[in-house]
Amino acid sequence: MAPVLEVRGLVKEYPGVKALKGVDFAVERGEVHCLLGPNGAGKSTLIKCVSGAVAPTAGEILLDGDPLPVGDPSASLRRGVATIYQELDLVDELTVAQSVFLAHEPRRGPFLDLERMRRDAAALLARLGHEAIDPRTKVRELRPAAQQVVSIARALSHDVRLLIMDEPSAILDDGEIETLFGVVRRLTADGVSVVYISHRLDEIRRIGDRVTVLTDGRTAATDLPAATPTDELVELMVGRAVEQLYPERPHASGEVVLDVRGVRRLPSVRAVSLQVRAGEVVGLGGLVGSGRTELLRLIYGLDAPQAGEVRVGGRRLPPGRPDRAIAAGLGLAPEDRKSQGLLLDWSLTKNVSLADLGRFERGLLSVRAERAAAREQLQRLRTVPADAERAVRELSGGNQQKVVLARWLLRSCRVLLLDEPTRGVDVATKAELYRVIGDLAAAGVAVLVVSSELGELVGICSRILVMREGETVFEVDGERASERELLRHAVAPTETADLIEEVT
Repeated sequence: MAPVLEVRGLVKEYPGVKALKGVDFAVERGEVHCLLGPNGAGKSTLIKCVSGAVAPTAGEILLDGDPLPVGDPSASLRRGVATIYQELDLVDELTVAQSVFLAHEPRRGPFLDLERMRRDAAALLARLGHEAIDPRTKVRELRPAAQQVVSIARALSHDVRLLIMDEPSAILDDGEIETLFGVVRRLTADGVSVVYISHRLDEIRRIGDRVTVLTDGRTAATDLPAATPTDELVELMVGRAVEQLYPERPHASGEVVLDVRGVRRLPSVRAVSLQVRAGEVVGLGGLVGSGRTELLRLIYGLDAPQAGEVRVGGRRLPPGRPDRAIAAGLGLAPEDRKSQGLLLDWSLTKNVSLADLGRFERGLLSVRAERAAAREQLQRLRTVPADAERAVRELSGGNQQKVVLARWLLRSCRVLLLDEPTRGVDVATKAELYRVIGDLAAAGVAVLVVSSELGELVGICSRILVMREGETVFEVDGERASERELLRHAVAPTETADLIEEVT
């Protein structure tokens, strides 16, 4: 039988840029085919070509041996090709049933058949093993993992044969990832083929069958078994071995810079206290919804606490005043860098200088000084492309994160709050970001890191705190920490140890 999907010599050119330079790979029926590659390798362009969102310049895309119409997403969907992007395209105010059948609602004459819509949505959710999701619930009321399931059900409502999943685990914690994997296994058992894109190499051997690696718009290797050693995959992706992923662990030797005392904002955060010293990297672990992001927002002043206080260098910060937090030396790299941390249509220079424009004023803004200062910090972080006047939206996710960090390097902040700093970036870029974090700590910056990747916290942190249900429930020295122990404290006491065994 012909492969479900076959891509032959795919090329895509934009003005001045060749995003794809000849990609070849094939996906068999009922398999999970993992697609790997560094940021900027062409993965996003490839899946846009397959889904019909973008027309390739040259090459062929075959579905079950027949050419797939190019540049026609409706035709691709009719042929059974569905894509779930990293940023889910669900409407918060719609119900689950409405989201599943959006734009192809069942009708009874001229009217929507709401009862059939709910019944068919429930059947699709049951097929995925999620009967507990009520089709009448609004999307905004669901946890990220449940929203992911609804997005998959929406794809299945089109009788999907090939499902493309772009970084599906990026917003999920370890327990929710296992739920996702269960859904994927059900789909492949029913004969659905899955293209699975992820930067988390540990996921590949847990869910994948075969692997294709892209680099610089080309197929570097294909038909690799999922059990291919991590070092080999990394070398294929970055063209060299990454000898040491994590830098030397920092050890605090300075005074307490960040002092959080009994901060509370119900229901998310319940009387949290912590300290971070100069030169220390402190990690915040826990499941999604444990209150980690909400705590960072309170520390930075984006939200005002109901009780407690935040001190920097011994001075109390006024609650709910991020401007005063910045003036005191705090910097925040938010969880969603695209919507919360960057102005995507602005240049790299403008994004970097945003928090410190006053230093470039000479009566009028000195554009030359602003550009030179931004370029210095971007080069320090090895940001690609080097052109500081490019729009930020043209950069890969890893390089966009570097722009956010460059902003706070320019500001010379005393405390840096990092929320999921390596989400959606490749292994080589992760290593660079870890180096930057280590360099900042070595220079005396106090760093507080939130991460859903427990191995990341174990690798880079001086100390690690675990949050559960809005409280810190465990603290451990980074050198003695283990992923298993962190997960054990992160899950609620009522949850079974089977989850811990399955994930670890």
